[in-house]
Amino acid sequence: MRIKKTFTDRLLEVLPALTSYSLIIFPVVGSFYSPLYVAYYILFFDILWLYKSITMTLAATLSYFRIKASENMDWLGELKEFGSDWKKVYHIVVIPTYREPIDILRRTLDALAKQEFPHQQLIIGLGGESRERGIKRKLAHLKAEYESKFGYFLTTVHPDLPGEVRGKSSNSAWIIKQVVKKIIEPKHLPIKYITVTSHDADVVLHPRYYSYLTFKFLDDPERYIRFWQPAVMFYNNFWSIPSPSRVINTFSTIWMLALLSRPDRLVNFSTYSLSLKMLKKVGYWDVDVVPEDYRIFFKCFFQFAGKVEVIPIYLPAYADAAEAKGYWATLRNQYEQLKRWAWGVSDDPYVIKKYLTTPTVSFLNKTVRLLRIVEDHFLWPVNWFVITIGVNVILLINPYFSHTIIGYTLPKLSSLILSLTLVSLVVILIIDSRQRPRRPEWFPRWRAWLIPFEFVLMPVVGFFFNALPGLDAHTRLMLGKYLEYRVTEKVYHKPIDEK
Repeated sequence: MRIKKTFTDRLLEVLPALTSYSLIIFPVVGSFYSPLYVAYYILFFDILWLYKSITMTLAATLSYFRIKASENMDWLGELKEFGSDWKKVYHIVVIPTYREPIDILRRTLDALAKQEFPHQQLIIGLGGESRERGIKRKLAHLKAEYESKFGYFLTTVHPDLPGEVRGKSSNSAWIIKQVVKKIIEPKHLPIKYITVTSHDADVVLHPRYYSYLTFKFLDDPERYIRFWQPAVMFYNNFWSIPSPSRVINTFSTIWMLALLSRPDRLVNFSTYSLSLKMLKKVGYWDVDVVPEDYRIFFKCFFQFAGKVEVIPIYLPAYADAAEAKGYWATLRNQYEQLKRWAWGVSDDPYVIKKYLTTPTVSFLNKTVRLLRIVEDHFLWPVNWFVITIGVNVILLINPYFSHTIIGYTLPKLSSLILSLTLVSLVVILIIDSRQRPRRPEWFPRWRAWLIPFEFVLMPVVGFFFNALPGLDAHTRLMLGKYLEYRVTEKVYHKPIDEK
C-alpha cells in the first residue's frame, strides 16, 4: 500500500540513512584530511563497544539467575494473597498467523493448553489472513481440536482492507476488535481484569507464564499503564540451523535476555502483554505499519504522559530462529528476518515527531527514550564498519599517519580494547550452554563440542546479518521503498521439552 507522506515525514525518514552513511564514510574521507580525529572516533566506538559488551553480559547474567528463580516459584500459589480477585482475571491471547504450518500452530496452542493457570480464564484469538489459501479450513481444524481446552476460542479471517499495511499489526488489531465485539462485550467480562498478549505464532510460552503475569498484573497499582515482557529465546530449532544462523541467534537471545534487567532500555518485543484497558484507550494496534511492538509502546508512552513502562517477566518464551528447507534458503530467510527487525527504524520519525509535539511528557524522560531508540536504530549498521575495519581504513588511506605516536599505537590500543570483549563472549557462551535445549540424539556430540568455535565467524556474520540488513532497511526508508511484511518461512520442530 502506498502511503502519502508529508515533507516533514520524508525528511525524518531520510535522517537515519543520512546519519549512518555519514558515520560509515567519515573514516574514509577523514583519513585524508584529519586522521587524528578519525583515530579518536575509532577509539570512541571501541570503548563504547567494550562498555556495551560488559553491561550486556552483566545484565544477561542477572536475568539468567532471575529466570532460574522464577521457574521454581509457585506463582499460582502466590495468587492466593489476592483473595478471589485473581479468579476474575482473563487473558486474551492474540495469535496472528499467515502461512505458518499447522503443526507449528498446534505446538503453540499445546503450550497454552499446558499453562498451570486455569484454562477457562484464557481467551484465544487465532486470526488468519484472507489471502492465505485454505485458511478457513486450517482454522476450523484447530478450533475443533482446541476449543474445549480454553474458556473461549475465536478464529478470525482478516480481509485486505484499504488503508492497511499487510502484517502482524493490522491482523492483531482485527483479532482484538473481534474478540471484544464477540466475547468481551456480550459476556460482560470486566475490562479492568483483562490482559491482552500479542503472541507470535511460533512462540512456546513457559507453563507458568500466565500465573506469573496475573501476579504482576494484580500486584501493580499502575497495571493499566504497563507492558509485560518475557525473555524471547530463539531456541526452538537451535540444533537444526546452520552455524552462521546459530551465531547471530545466540547473540539475539542474549541481547533479549539482557534487556530484561535494563529498564532504561526495555521495550516490548515479539511476544508481550498489556492491559486491555490501555490497548482500547489508544485505539488498539495501528493498521498502517509493519513493526507493531515498538509502535504500540510509544503510542501508549506519549498518550499516557510518559508514565508507561515495560515490566520484565523472568520466564522464557521460546521462538523459532529463521529457517527454511536448505542451507542457503535458511541464510536468505535469516537475512530477511533481520531486515524486517531493522525496519523498526521506520518508527523513528513517528517517535521524533511525538517527542517534539508532546509537552505532557517530562523532557528528561522522553529524551532518554529518544536517545536510546536513536542509538539502537541509527547505529545498527554503523558499528560493524567502524569497529571491524576502521583502523585498517585509516592506515591504508594515510600510511604516513602510522609514523605518528597516535597512529603507531592506534592498532595496538584498538586491538587491546576489543580483546577485552572476549571475556564477555566467554560468559555469553556459558549462559547460552546452560539455557539452550539439550542436544538431540541426531546431532553428533563432537559437533556440539565445536559450537564455541563457530564464533570465529563473528566478523562475517556481523556484516551479512547485522550491518547489511541495517543498511538495507535505512536505504529503503530513505528512498521511500517501503518494506512490505514478509512472513518468515517456518520449519516445524518438536517442542524443546519433548525427549
